[in-house]
Amino acid sequence: MKEYLKFYINGEWVDPVTPKTLEVENPATEENFAVISLGSQADVDKAVAAAKAAFPAFSQTTVEYRAELLEKIAAGIQARLPELAEAVSTEMGAPMWLANAAQVPAGMGHFGTTAAILRNYKWEEVKGTTLLRKEPIGVCGFITPWNWPINQIACKVAPAIAAGCTMVLKPSEIAPIDAMILTEIIHEAGVPKGVFNLVNGDGPGVGATLSAHPDVDMMSFTGSTRAGVLVAQAAAPTVKRVAQELGGKSPNIVLPGADLKKAVSGGIIQMMTNSGQSCNAPSRMFVQKDQQDEAIAIAKATAESVKVMMPAEAEPGAIGPISNANQYQKVQDLIQKGIEEGATLVAGGPGRPEGFNKGYFARPTVFANVTNDMTIAREEIFGPVLVMIPYEDVDDAVKMANDTVYGLAGYVQGPEEEANKVANRIRAGQIQVNGARPDFTAPFGGYGQSGNGREWGEEGFEEFLEVKAVIGYKAA
Repeated sequence: MKEYLKFYINGEWVDPVTPKTLEVENPATEENFAVISLGSQADVDKAVAAAKAAFPAFSQTTVEYRAELLEKIAAGIQARLPELAEAVSTEMGAPMWLANAAQVPAGMGHFGTTAAILRNYKWEEVKGTTLLRKEPIGVCGFITPWNWPINQIACKVAPAIAAGCTMVLKPSEIAPIDAMILTEIIHEAGVPKGVFNLVNGDGPGVGATLSAHPDVDMMSFTGSTRAGVLVAQAAAPTVKRVAQELGGKSPNIVLPGADLKKAVSGGIIQMMTNSGQSCNAPSRMFVQKDQQDEAIAIAKATAESVKVMMPAEAEPGAIGPISNANQYQKVQDLIQKGIEEGATLVAGGPGRPEGFNKGYFARPTVFANVTNDMTIAREEIFGPVLVMIPYEDVDDAVKMANDTVYGLAGYVQGPEEEANKVANRIRAGQIQVNGARPDFTAPFGGYGQSGNGREWGEEGFEEFLEVKAVIGYKAA
């Protein structure tokens, strides 16, 4: 059992004010492999005080200095990539191939991309006799999730450092080990004391306290919409900025002119990756009704080809377990709900895959003949479950695609010109056309109950800035 019992506050590893521990479970084995400390209000107060004290000096550092810090952190992640990948895989169940190819490199990529954005950013602009100046917002509180842990931490920490902010991070208590390793990297990179602080803990003990803290100027939260509401409520009395990246139920519209086999099989594979535990996963597939039978056959064959394997042994394309017991049970309950509501079970279903008698492994599942009002079409399942919804025409598909409380992402497959037009009609923060690869310079965030604000790229960087107008400005 590995012990990670200290917090990182003011540039030092320190003991919690009040000792309280939590064991961290490996979801593939249901066995505990590490133990962390759970923080309290006293720990949050110490961390926020350190960040507040560090802000005046750090906010005045040069662009080049901060860019070099980001590049040193990226290099540190590269040097310890195998160790970070093993941590991510063990704590949240990602197959090692995915942890090495995407989970850790995505986090590293955000540090490098942000350094480039920082060096080219225009901080001041004169309009007439008014100077518009961008300045760092101040002390930031971060609460990050377990599904893409180091990636989501990097989405917040990198732009905050770039902007000249200081911060306190509460990583998910379900997947905290990668954050501890990243903290060591941040320390070794020479980030000044107090700029970055880490306090492990749960939502009520640390998350709520951080969100409500009067000396925190901004909260950035990634997680469920339910938890995001609680963060916003806790933050409201102090009128701090709140940026949220929340849930999704993203549509994938397969146009009649699309290569059906490529579009459907690609949509299934993308849905199943990371065991479906991606907030932007293409979980609702819309296929024109006359193509349903062919599409269902393709979906069935593709889903049944997805292997479920132990993370350490998984071959490329295979999936691992759901990341924790509560989420596993939610996935199982919603699969059963789909059956009860009359959807056609095309592949998968409830229970573990054949050959597994422990671990939170779910079967790659596809439902067809789903209507957009069914529970499995409305609620975010966050597991390897895709629903297929037939549509009459493109207008019908767009209408159903937008009939959701969410609006994080959307996907369109088909002839380029038509696909681009449909993409413009989907009310969501990021649309991928014909399987386009992720772009770290593109803003990521949602409409509606998928959150507010943006991460990634220049727009994500600007979340950490205030705008000052100096009226009557006269250039030297």
